[in-house]
Amino acid sequence: MSDDGADLARDLGFLEAYTLGLGTMIGAGIFVLPGIVAESAGPASMISFMIGGVVALLAALSLSELATGMPKAGGSYYYVNHALGSFFGTIVGWGMWAGLMFATAFYMLGFGQYLLNQPSDALLVVLAAVTMASLLVAVNYRGVKETGSLQNVIVVLLLGLIIVFILVGLLAIDPGLLDPFAPQGWPAVGATAGTVFVTFIGFEVIATSAEEIEDPGRNLPLSMIAAVVTPTILYVLVMLVSTGILEIPELADSAVPVATVAAAAAGMFGSTSVGEYTLEFATVGSLVMIVGAILATVSSANASILSAARVNFAMGRDRVLTNWLNKIHTTYRTPYRAILVTGGVILALIASPLPIDTLADVASFMFLITYALVHVAVIVLRRAEPDGYEPDFEIPSIAYPIVPILGSLACLIVMLQMAWEVQLIGAGIVVVGILWYQFYAKEQALSTTLIGEAVAPSETTVDEDVYRVVVPISNPETQQLLIKYAAASAASQDGETELVAINVIEVPPQMSPAQIELEQERVESQQALLENARDVAEELDVPVRTRAIVGRHAGDTLLSVLTEENADHVLLGWSGERRRRDVLFGSTIDPVLERAPCDVTLVKDPRDSLGDIVTLAGGGPHAPVSAARARELMRAFPESTLTMLNVQPEPDDDDVDPVDVGREMIADVAAAGGLEEHEYESQVVVSNDLSETLVTEVTEYDTVCVGATGSSAVAQALYGSIPQRIVDESTGTVLMTRGEQRAPRTLRQAVIQRLER
Repeated sequence: MSDDGADLARDLGFLEAYTLGLGTMIGAGIFVLPGIVAESAGPASMISFMIGGVVALLAALSLSELATGMPKAGGSYYYVNHALGSFFGTIVGWGMWAGLMFATAFYMLGFGQYLLNQPSDALLVVLAAVTMASLLVAVNYRGVKETGSLQNVIVVLLLGLIIVFILVGLLAIDPGLLDPFAPQGWPAVGATAGTVFVTFIGFEVIATSAEEIEDPGRNLPLSMIAAVVTPTILYVLVMLVSTGILEIPELADSAVPVATVAAAAAGMFGSTSVGEYTLEFATVGSLVMIVGAILATVSSANASILSAARVNFAMGRDRVLTNWLNKIHTTYRTPYRAILVTGGVILALIASPLPIDTLADVASFMFLITYALVHVAVIVLRRAEPDGYEPDFEIPSIAYPIVPILGSLACLIVMLQMAWEVQLIGAGIVVVGILWYQFYAKEQALSTTLIGEAVAPSETTVDEDVYRVVVPISNPETQQLLIKYAAASAASQDGETELVAINVIEVPPQMSPAQIELEQERVESQQALLENARDVAEELDVPVRTRAIVGRHAGDTLLSVLTEENADHVLLGWSGERRRRDVLFGSTIDPVLERAPCDVTLVKDPRDSLGDIVTLAGGGPHAPVSAARARELMRAFPESTLTMLNVQPEPDDDDVDPVDVGREMIADVAAAGGLEEHEYESQVVVSNDLSETLVTEVTEYDTVCVGATGSSAVAQALYGSIPQRIVDESTGTVLMTRGEQRAPRTLRQAVIQRLER
């Protein structure tokens, strides 16, 4: 992006975006709803899930266009607010916030049901729900990075459980239980579609992550469609199994419906003996699904709390809500006020007399209103063609405007089929939004489109013929020298060159990347670093482009930048210390050193005067790169000298002169590194203790260039190797280098690349 803006790292491919959406969809609804919807619509409740899936699929198409055209935090709220104005934006903002809180209360009561095997209105269930909800609010207040990885594990586990449940259940279906198919009539099926829609509200998380998705024009719509279709199929099959194994009254009366169905299905396998114990498959099936339901409800609730905080942020940014909610915690870096207010309302809803199915219905109702307006927003933006709205994905002309019109009508039809109590509560929330707009937001809200909005990425045009050196900067004390070293590398190249100075601000999962604009101190510090980098480059008379980036992990973010920039060389400052047992160079540097698709240089203790430079001219694969770095520095610092050092063992053959062998090796390495004979001195030392001799010799020099050991720097565990000993014992500047390498693809990487073709 331009020097005065900031980027979000585009590090989510199709598979990552798909699993992100799937993780919010495969959740509580599939475990809690079967009993509720079976009582309402009988076996035809599977048709209700199909209807919900179609409505969600239409919304996914419209959201895909909006998200790639306006990739900002806030999702549907943002799109509606900037297409239809702050009046409708306020309604949608309040509706989404309320919908997420009602959904979380629904998930938590479902958690209590499965934990205690009691009805949702039982006192102990309510207490369990309140306790777990409080814990989740506390976790999000505190901000725990590991929750993202745990959520992925839970999603994979749940997916496996549901598939096994379906496969086993299909063997136990009694077709007679499916007749009558729609005992309450087809209007009930339509009304039930509104209830089940709460299970589909999570796919929007993909749209809110549009700034972080690679090739969004392709990957975003595909991942959203896949994230809707997959759970729709699973939901339909779960209802087929549930209503085909248990009679409707029994299914409706169960507090743990899926566990009850699992027990009935697994019961046909009887039991088995394990030592002195008899293991009933019915009990095992029931317990496994109970554990799955507990994990699912907790996972869904946690995701909803995070989403609610993001909606708060977007509304506060547009002054629809007071920005007081968006205060970022100075220690935890989380929007703690928004999380606490959201948590308080959720606890009140859990303790309220509203039935669990009403909580689900209201959540669905509010999101149906939202998506109805999202479809309208697509049409408005297509007709208005505002500056800056250039979506990477557009609904195909053959389906436009059919998709948004049909999608909006479908949302309205489903809403009209829902219970009057639900419509009344939903209308009440809309009225609150209207009143809030009239008496607060109308005068406060920003009447702008894309100008002055939160951080958004822009495509960087990369010239393939330019030699590009990327320099991550974070320390004001070393950035001038790092840029000078990088400039030396660039100056040694023939043709056009460019420096790219970047700074990455890390944010936790509980915080939207765009919320960084609220942390004025961190943003100002980042801008000061980059401004200083431009001043340094100007003094050195080298072209530089700066990038301010927001990401969740600095190392992975830097890797994505190197790919985007088609970098030839990345130069990083390094303290030289091993951080902890499982991190060699630091959590930022490790992934870069291991996987960067370009030359990598780590610089310890950079200095303005390099004095006597030495580079190791051994047989390692990165020795020529080390020689090239030494050549660049020697030419940029004319007062310095360069020595190429080689250590040879005592020969077994008296006819072999180890000094000649060493000089020949030095000449080969020098030639490979682009050095002329007059630019360096050769030094060959003969010793059988290669390691000790090398370390002793290089410590006599002011600057040491050393190539990393082995074919994979991190994989070879350099700690304890010759390069690491040199780093530890040298008192001067040390540059550890490695050349361009392509690490072998892991199975996961191969699968991702195959899916993205």
